[in-house]
Amino acid sequence: MTNAIHRPHWVPESGHRLRVIGVHFDAVRIEDGRGQLVARGLVDAAGGDAGPIVYEMTGGRWVYFLLRPGSVHRHDWPLGVHRFGMTHFRTTTFVGVPALEGNTWPLRWWSKPTRETPYVAPELLLDAIIDVQNVQEPSATTSPAPGRTR
Repeated sequence: MTNAIHRPHWVPESGHRLRVIGVHFDAVRIEDGRGQLVARGLVDAAGGDAGPIVYEMTGGRWVYFLLRPGSVHRHDWPLGVHRFGMTHFRTTTFVGVPALEGNTWPLRWWSKPTRETPYVAPELLLDAIIDVQNVQEPSATTSPAPGRTR
């Protein structure tokens, strides 16, 4: 009998654990409100299987999108998006990863890794970020409302 739950080796069996970014995965971090909008858009665009997205329920309430190791620095990310991957500096960065079930406070999965989507696709994530950005920051080429001037 096979288990339908897919648990990559870097996902703990219970609680939550810190994992080294750049070894197990790269990460993109976006602040709470914007991060939630991006996560919703990404999950919708991916048909519900967006790959691993972790939500921090306390503190900064960051949303972390976990990408395949070595992929984050291959893309140009918009302002306000924090990218973390293996660097040549002597800095090590960690991110908390919750178990797939049970008490994982203060972290929870927004979208879990699956066999089909073990990591978030950077291109889909960029599209979701740009979609949110376009809604939050209307284009400067938009005409002003009647009777208003720029």
